[in-house]
Amino acid sequence: FQYTILAINSSTKLPNINNKMIRNIFQLLSILSVSILCHGMTDKATGIDFSNKVNGLDLFGVGVRKKGPIKVYSVGMYASSTAKSVLGKLSKKADKSKALASLRSSVKAHPPTSFLLKMNFNVGAEKMASAIAESVTPRHNIRTEVDALKTLIFNGVSKKGGASKGTTFQFDCEKNGINVSVDGKKQGNVQSAGLSQAFCDVYMDDKCVSSGLRESCLDNCCLP
Repeated sequence: FQYTILAINSSTKLPNINNKMIRNIFQLLSILSVSILCHGMTDKATGIDFSNKVNGLDLFGVGVRKKGPIKVYSVGMYASSTAKSVLGKLSKKADKSKALASLRSSVKAHPPTSFLLKMNFNVGAEKMASAIAESVTPRHNIRTEVDALKTLIFNGVSKKGGASKGTTFQFDCEKNGINVSVDGKKQGNVQSAGLSQAFCDVYMDDKCVSSGLRESCLDNCCLP
């Protein structure tokens, strides 16, 4: 966000503004400032907001996961300031391929990286858990670890009857594994560096499930 400050000197002619109007203007500015701080970005496809930070990590970008015409969920990616500094040296316009490759490699090389999913459509517990597991499977060939991830997702969602609109999933991809939370409640951890890397690729590789997320990350983190 950019702000322009207008300098007013003693010779500037001002309209007749009373103190009450001035107070109202400052109150409005305060509300807008709080809104900006609380809602770092909004997924335009769904209108779902994401805050600037999660667990001290910066919001890189947001996108939507679609199945046909259905906007299933919005996703925000949060990563380290180290990863962000790598992208800050690159230009999306000058070399987009390099920028995309660096986005993928930097968030994997400098964990943790968190993916926050916010449901926009009602999905059953089994279907939601299976969908995420099926996205990971081509990228990670240790079936027992993928099944463990699926179980954590299913158990967290089944307690509430399904992934209804507004349900949140958070996947914290750390150096040695991945933590799973549903609606802010921790469900458990799968100890596997390979699984953690594979989950990042679900959203960051060339066959990612949300191309809009990658585009948003470049728009917000790279040079023009």
